[in-house]
Amino acid sequence: MTVPPGRRERKKAATRQKIADTALRLFLERGYDAVGIRDVATEADVAVTTLFSHFASKEALVFEQDDDFERRLTQAATGRPPHEPLIPALRREIQALVRHCTADGAAPIWRMIDASPALREYEESMRLRHAESLATAIAAGLDLPETTMACRAIARFVIDAYSLAREAPDPQAAVDEVFRMIEAAWQVTCPAALDRG
Repeated sequence: MTVPPGRRERKKAATRQKIADTALRLFLERGYDAVGIRDVATEADVAVTTLFSHFASKEALVFEQDDDFERRLTQAATGRPPHEPLIPALRREIQALVRHCTADGAAPIWRMIDASPALREYEESMRLRHAESLATAIAAGLDLPETTMACRAIARFVIDAYSLAREAPDPQAAVDEVFRMIEAAWQVTCPAALDRG
């Protein structure tokens, strides 16, 4: 049974969300480069130190769901039912993430990210970190002694599937197409793991 968060945790989560929402609104209204950390803190009515206790950098304000996305991906690999194959579980999670990131209202955010070298660089480092975490989770979910090259490659493909699909005219069809290739690669590179997931 999951214990509901206490008052302190709820308050921290609400403050974090308020800061993120304020930052995104200001970035979209004025432009990412035109808004400073102090602007966000002032508008959100928090101290700069409070902002930095929730977000490590200005770029992190744009990708405020970064930790949640990473957790969801690793959970798809390690938390699936015992007999559910790995690749379909990952496909389902990527489809959900793509739906979220291509929903109405997301296009201006992605245009802002694409226009900013700092945000593109941050996104790339975030994707690499997600891929490493996912590779570790895949290895753990299959009881492999270490993160194999196959686990790392498949994790990178999965993360790239998200990026490619987000940019495609039909994101869900793109996820399906890329995951057919991922499934084929997984069957070839890691056949022993197929018996375990």
